[in-house]
Amino acid sequence: MTKVCCFGELLLRFSPVANGEWIRQTSMPVFVGGAELNVATALANWGVPVKYSTVLPENSLADDIIGYVAHKGIDPSGIVRFGQRVGSYYLPQGSDLKNAGVIYDRAHSSFSELAVGKVDWDTVLQDTSWLHVSAISPALSADVAAACQELVAVASAKGVTVSIDLNHRARLWQYGKAPSDIMPGIVEHCDVVMGNIWAANALLGIPVDEHIHTRGQQADYLDHALATSEAIQNRFPRCKVVANTFRFDTLPTGLRYYTTLYTEGQQYVSTELLTDSVVDRVGSGDCFMAGLIYGLYNQHSPQAVVDFAAAAAFGKLQELGDATGQTVADITNSLMFVVRGS
Repeated sequence: MTKVCCFGELLLRFSPVANGEWIRQTSMPVFVGGAELNVATALANWGVPVKYSTVLPENSLADDIIGYVAHKGIDPSGIVRFGQRVGSYYLPQGSDLKNAGVIYDRAHSSFSELAVGKVDWDTVLQDTSWLHVSAISPALSADVAAACQELVAVASAKGVTVSIDLNHRARLWQYGKAPSDIMPGIVEHCDVVMGNIWAANALLGIPVDEHIHTRGQQADYLDHALATSEAIQNRFPRCKVVANTFRFDTLPTGLRYYTTLYTEGQQYVSTELLTDSVVDRVGSGDCFMAGLIYGLYNQHSPQAVVDFAAAAAFGKLQELGDATGQTVADITNSLMFVVRGS
């Protein structure tokens, strides 16, 4: 079977206990991650043949990381070696990436040295029928954005299915270009677009109702998801599938979650999922993206795709670390429980 290739920057996540407790404990957990690697890890765990592409330096730390990737059942042959350092970020335990506490330390990483013409994308895409990217990479610099556009153009010309996660990391867009100046040139090559109504507005300029929170009803959000999906497909004719996620905090520590999938003129909606507590928010969206790819790659029905992806993402909220360890059986069993309990 041909492989799914996930492309993006590998990052080390340092996860200190808040309020300085990590200093007193003289320890800080470190996770190997990055949005696209999280997707690849889930897919490998679910039996989808997958390779990973990033840029890492020629040093022993990177050698250890590549060994870790291979141990996860991911083909590391798409990894390119140049540059001097691995990017990282610091995120206090219990926070998510939109939290003000995130501190990035990825300047001058090997991945940041990407530029047009620097990588042979035909080689990276060997034995690949699906390429997955995210909006995080183009946020790093104009050169990296241009390299990402070069990659998706090569992939689309080869007939490779291209998916994108519209991760919006506002703190990263610091090189003088608005996301809406860059992202449309990438999304025009994509077959599957995942995000939410706010990311579609920030990254693609798709209109968003600024007052939708004042109503706050699920029906209003679903109507907006439908309008956003239609607008994306009208603007980007190559796009066949649009998925939107909705994640809302509930007092005191809970969360409610539901998702949509739009394809062939119809919107499919997952069950609304509720939890009173969350272990780790990082990687939940990546898990949803992996669930989408898993279902679409295996040609499942649209409703089955969105239900599986939502259940996978929701389950990830109860796992510590960047990538999910859930099996397909874990997720399908949780779906059966939701159906019985509804």
